[in-house]
Amino acid sequence: MYGILTAAIVAALLVGALTPAVKRWAERIGAVDQPSARRINTTPMPRLGGVAILAGFLVAVILTVTVRQISSGQHNWTHEVVGLLAAVVFAALLGLADDLKDLSAKWQALGLVAIGVILFLFGVRIEGISNPIAGPLPAHYNPDVYWHALAPPISLVCTVVWVFVVTKTVDAIDGVDGLAAGVCAIAAATLALMSAQLHSADGPTLQRYDGPTLALIAAALMGACIGFLRFNYHPARIIMGTSGAWVLGTALAAISILGAFKMATILSVFVPVLVLGVPLFDYMHVLTRRVIAHAPLTKADKRHLHHRLLERGWTQRQVTMFIYGLAIALCLAAFALFQARHQIR
Repeated sequence: MYGILTAAIVAALLVGALTPAVKRWAERIGAVDQPSARRINTTPMPRLGGVAILAGFLVAVILTVTVRQISSGQHNWTHEVVGLLAAVVFAALLGLADDLKDLSAKWQALGLVAIGVILFLFGVRIEGISNPIAGPLPAHYNPDVYWHALAPPISLVCTVVWVFVVTKTVDAIDGVDGLAAGVCAIAAATLALMSAQLHSADGPTLQRYDGPTLALIAAALMGACIGFLRFNYHPARIIMGTSGAWVLGTALAAISILGAFKMATILSVFVPVLVLGVPLFDYMHVLTRRVIAHAPLTKADKRHLHHRLLERGWTQRQVTMFIYGLAIALCLAAFALFQARHQIR
């Protein structure tokens, strides 16, 4: 628990210290969002907050995971952990390119696919799914009945799709001051609590994974979000931009793959979906409405939940707090399902 708190505090302090400098840099190079019809900011807003989020997150993870490895004598710097950080850095660079050059939807999509492939190559992959209708797990777990392993090509597709969808959903809800950072902080906190209780024996496959190390990574992500909220909550002084949204989305997708997707429980397939439920359900709803309206799937619009609430006269703070509440409710439901695995095994 002390390590989790340390990771969160270090990340929050670093992001809080770096964000003002990043804000000045963004203003100096002209990386600023100008007011427009599809944006809610009424004044120019620096948009490179993701740089500070990345820096705080990386330092906190490197510091705490290294200290844990030295103190425990275990090999915590696994291929999966290295791959997670490599994918996050790559996502940040692609997001930064979009913040500076405004990449087309095609190049954004290719970039997100590449992020998923990087994670897969480092072993961060959806290797199978549990059977949600197989009934209670017996004392002697039979993976052939309760766990369906995926062939490598299918595993690759599932991993890429999951990373793509999660990252895009985080990007999509970054439309109100403090919304994306707050929702991601709630999701990361939930994943940290779950991961701290995971051990290799909880998994249905022979692959070893280190829950406590994963908890440190999730806690660092939560701390980075909290540190950024000091400058991003309404009235915001800086926004995270694509770089920040892609860092958060990639990290959350990878953490959920290494943790919640690998639980030996008939409910594991639902847990990561609930943890990330607010952005996922909102994004799926928006895509459905675009299909019905025969509108381009990649064209930005104001169909998201926060846009609709603002149109009804809600203030930004009211919208943010309401959606925070929804996120907390879904994360509590996910955590309850996670805890229930002890009763149904």
